[in-house]
Amino acid sequence: MKKVLVNGAGGFIGGHMVKRLKAEGHWVRAVDIKSHEFAAPPADEFILGDLRDQNVVREVVENIDEVYQFAADMGGAGYIFTGKHDADVMHNSATINLNTLHFGTKAGVRKFFYSSSACMYPEYNQKDRLNPNCSEDSAYPAAPDSEYGWEKLFSERLYFAYMRNYGVEIRVARFHNIFGPEGTWTGGREKAPAAMCRKVVEAEDGGEIEIWGDGEQTRSFLYIDECIEGVRRLMESDFTGPVNIGSAEMVTINQLAQMVMKIAGKSLTVKHIPGPLGVRGRNSDNRLIAEKLGWKPSWPLCKGLEVNYRWIESQFKLFQAELHTSSLVGAGSYK
Repeated sequence: MKKVLVNGAGGFIGGHMVKRLKAEGHWVRAVDIKSHEFAAPPADEFILGDLRDQNVVREVVENIDEVYQFAADMGGAGYIFTGKHDADVMHNSATINLNTLHFGTKAGVRKFFYSSSACMYPEYNQKDRLNPNCSEDSAYPAAPDSEYGWEKLFSERLYFAYMRNYGVEIRVARFHNIFGPEGTWTGGREKAPAAMCRKVVEAEDGGEIEIWGDGEQTRSFLYIDECIEGVRRLMESDFTGPVNIGSAEMVTINQLAQMVMKIAGKSLTVKHIPGPLGVRGRNSDNRLIAEKLGWKPSWPLCKGLEVNYRWIESQFKLFQAELHTSSLVGAGSYK
């Protein structure tokens, strides 16, 4: 039985990883600055602590065999691409990674997983919305489209520097838009699938929803269970990465909206408005993960969206019921 530390366990992916590791029989210490909003990850220990604080990190890495590092200051396009949060995004995330590696290595941790992002890929390779290039070897010359992407690229290099200089094992994956139940679905930090599901849930049949830009920008979206499976396979392999973990099923944002409407059984009008967009096109290139791990994601997007929509629908109904019960209709908001 391994002793495993999951950083960012109060978040979406970290919370799901805790469940998976416990199901496999590992001892898990979970750490986050906040409790999980939607579930109670079944960790052996859940420590509320700020991973930017050296004293906290020095404590939580003690007697740990492996670290899964998901903690970061991040969010969807509405958070990352406005430029308003750049300093915090870079400072907070870099500090967490520096602390985790420094004190983890000193404490004898021998293996680290780092969750990087497709946002580190060069913007110049993602201008053609129908033919983006996100192969792992396309990362340089570096030109991410956001400070979030630059921090991710820096931290990848940091982890591999520790592997070379200190002999620790490193595994790095570049995530492509992970979504699913128990993820942020409102408040400004939610990703496109959650935001789209929420908008459709809120809208009356025959009503209207808003989409930033012309909606022809392309993306791929990976269901959370597939992400967790890919990470566990990477950690148990001899391959260090970096490797893409994402879906190769590319859709436009307009197509994403139509898929969610079909799941909901609603006919809605789309209004295109100005807003932060990110790159014009992005899709996961899964050739390397198939070659190195003999695996690639298999869930079609519509399958994951169905599950995610029903979960967000239930969250919306729960909130409405709580408002009604507390007689606060019109005075409260989940936004």
